[in-house]
Amino acid sequence: MRSVDEHRRVVADLITARPAAQVPIADALGLVLGADVVAPLSLPGFDNSAMDGYAILTEDIASATDENPVRLPVAEDIPAGRTDIPTLAPGTAHRIMTGAPLPAGATSVVPVESTDGGVDTVTIRASTKVGQHIRRAGEDVTSGTTVLKAGQVVTPAALGLAAALGLAELTVLPRLRVLVMSTGTELVTAGQPLKPGQIYESNGVMLAAAVRDAGAEVIASPMSDDTVDAFRETLRTQAGDADLIITTGGVSAGAYEVVKDALGQGAVEFVKVAMQPGMPQGAGTVDGVPIVTLPGNPVSSLVSFEVFVRSALRAAMGLTPHERPRRAATLTEDLTSPRGKRQFRRGVFDPVADTVTSYGPPASHHLRWLASANCLLEIDEDTAELAAGSRVQVWDLR
Repeated sequence: MRSVDEHRRVVADLITARPAAQVPIADALGLVLGADVVAPLSLPGFDNSAMDGYAILTEDIASATDENPVRLPVAEDIPAGRTDIPTLAPGTAHRIMTGAPLPAGATSVVPVESTDGGVDTVTIRASTKVGQHIRRAGEDVTSGTTVLKAGQVVTPAALGLAAALGLAELTVLPRLRVLVMSTGTELVTAGQPLKPGQIYESNGVMLAAAVRDAGAEVIASPMSDDTVDAFRETLRTQAGDADLIITTGGVSAGAYEVVKDALGQGAVEFVKVAMQPGMPQGAGTVDGVPIVTLPGNPVSSLVSFEVFVRSALRAAMGLTPHERPRRAATLTEDLTSPRGKRQFRRGVFDPVADTVTSYGPPASHHLRWLASANCLLEIDEDTAELAAGSRVQVWDLR
């Protein structure tokens, strides 16, 4: 059987990045920059007031106190957005709003709280220092400065900076486009009545959510029955611009293994991986598009995605960290594991106590327990028994 680490390398080699592209800034959140962002202008672009108040010559109010206020005529009113910049004459004040351009000649701004708020004449009860309450042009960003680096994730703050610099687009690594296909004649869409032998489709919903959670885009999540012609037709019509195809089901050793029957003669290799759950796996290409074929049992399917696909997807999009956080924790119970296979068991990790407890049976159809677990316990291939108190590796799914 193929080792877990070897199959991880096979899958990681298949999943590659899309070329960097320019996207509107509204669509860039959470993506990784594909190029440095260089400021095309300075921020602020002009000297402006940091306060609502009055622009003055500092020496005109040097003696101002509560007991001996200074009174100045208000010669101009400067709201934010005023585009003509007046000149401040000595012995006068200009009423000014936060963000408004500083009048030529002004050397400081008196906050309105230190005045009577006058409109025609203002009474000023405190002095200022030269430059006080003034935002100087370029003190945040100087034109020509690299303000965001390639490889950086676009955050709301980064978008705010880009918008402030007048940038309508950013160069990013686009999300990978993923087609998720579930197979099985027994599958029924939620909302329809079940007949004997039928089940509601869940893997497609689950894996599509996992793809989005990893940062990629789901272009479709169709179902196919267990006939080769139907599977191939669904693949042909749905693959579209997919960068990756993920299938679930139809890869085991029994009859009606539609994925294996449809793709086994092409560039897809079907293997047994030394793990539990998730032994039957496949990987390769279909018409040049990478495809990863996962087993159909729901726990096997999602655990396989976590082990083989999630980190490769994130790495291809430049997202860090690629891997789920891993840490050692103290096992609270005795456990057994099949020697020769790496086991991934559902668990509950308590970070305060630094302990982990297995959660539910290990069989691959017990989805209920995975839905409430917050970690996977990884038990290596050479371990058949673990005693309570042992240190084990935990994949943190929180």
